[in-house]
Amino acid sequence: MNIANFDRFVGNGFLHRIFSASCISILSASLALSATSVAARGLPDFTELVEQVGPSVVNIRTIEKTSSRSRLGELGGDSDEDMQELLRRFFGERGLPQPKADPKDPKAPKNGKPQTEPKQERQRGVGSGFVLSSDGFVMTNAHVVEGADEVLVTLTDKREFKAKIIGADKRSDVAVIKIEASGLSAVKIGDVSKLKVGEWVMAIGSPFGLENTVTAGIVSAKQRDTGELLPLIQTDVAINPGNSGGPLINMRGEVVGINSQIYSRSGGFQGISFAIPMDEAIRVSNQLRSSGRVARGRIGVQIETVNKDVADAIGLAKTQGALVRGVEAGGPAALAGVEAGDVILKFGGVTIEKSSDLPRIVGNTKPGSKSTITVFRRGNTKEFPISLIDFEDEKIAKAASSSKTEKSKSGTGAQALGLVINDLSESQKKEMKIKNGVVVEGAAEQAARAGLRENDVIVSIAGNEIANVKEFEAVLGKADKSKSISLMYKRGDWMQFTLIKPIK
Repeated sequence: MNIANFDRFVGNGFLHRIFSASCISILSASLALSATSVAARGLPDFTELVEQVGPSVVNIRTIEKTSSRSRLGELGGDSDEDMQELLRRFFGERGLPQPKADPKDPKAPKNGKPQTEPKQERQRGVGSGFVLSSDGFVMTNAHVVEGADEVLVTLTDKREFKAKIIGADKRSDVAVIKIEASGLSAVKIGDVSKLKVGEWVMAIGSPFGLENTVTAGIVSAKQRDTGELLPLIQTDVAINPGNSGGPLINMRGEVVGINSQIYSRSGGFQGISFAIPMDEAIRVSNQLRSSGRVARGRIGVQIETVNKDVADAIGLAKTQGALVRGVEAGGPAALAGVEAGDVILKFGGVTIEKSSDLPRIVGNTKPGSKSTITVFRRGNTKEFPISLIDFEDEKIAKAASSSKTEKSKSGTGAQALGLVINDLSESQKKEMKIKNGVVVEGAAEQAARAGLRENDVIVSIAGNEIANVKEFEAVLGKADKSKSISLMYKRGDWMQFTLIKPIK
């Protein structure tokens, strides 16, 4: 082999293979280090967190006091009367034969009248909680202490205290209780706004009565709308009965939520659990500690989600805001000028992205305060000043009863919507305090699905006010049948809004 051939051999093959092998080796080593780093990040050590937060977590037991007679009823039948009936069937009208009582027995009947039976205690439930302050304030779920005659709190050092319920708020499921102790280890409150989806979190509680049980997982979602007043934190942390009221803890040892609910078809953990955000819980607890109750603002509207059909029907550019389904007569919204069919876009300058945002924002506004409400109505945006009232002042509207006329005047248009309608009589107008509209005498198919029912009074269709059946049919005849038709109707003291899809 000459020099030229050797150079060609080395340059084209041998050295290239050596260089490639070296690169692959370096790359493999780099990937291995990267994988090790990822593994290290993905598998945190919770031991320090448990040592840090564990002493602040408490076990909560609730006691219910019942009589032996009521216990007998619970175990043997639906009520004391059922038990007595059962005894009469076996022993006749006199019931169960009674042994002769010792007159010296303090529990013996006197003058033929039985003495009051002593109360018996039974454990009602087990839950969790955590120390808010060193002087003995403890936070838990409202459902943990609901209906309890006695609440017992056990610390990690096995000391047990009787607790006083300072306040419980069912709507947020937050409760504050107090034990007579000092120098307790209180939790650190975390910033929920900094919580990220995918972040590791840990829970400590008493599932099935197993005290100080530690479980861990990740944040699955934030601001999860479950139909509750508050948006919840969703995690895959194992939460079971008894975990309720315990803390959800981030990797910095801060409490970011209260473990409250699980989604389950079996009653046990299935990978989806929910926690109350700590910022909302603290807001509630501060009110409970100061006044024993939570004051929430209210504006008197019924709302629905703005979907694509709604947006297309009313000419809204995108699906956002809260659709006003009904307005309470004499309520803050009605007095401000809000109407059924409006879409609330902002409240107090805060944008309403989805309908569930509105109750939370309004609820967090102090009753009696003044704010502004921005609505979309028939292609235009309007802003109204509004004064809030206390949520506790809410009155349930009663449906007005109306007499039907003998003969319906419904046309083919109304029938296509599943409606049977008629003109209002003068007596109906007077009774309902309304000047124009048509009364619903029957609602089926699309109308029933839209929520309409007998005795509702339709006052407008497709954005046009109507005085009678003739005008109803005329407006409906000109409407675009390819889209949902908007209706505004009165039910009791409430003016409400709905959409109906015509039969094609």
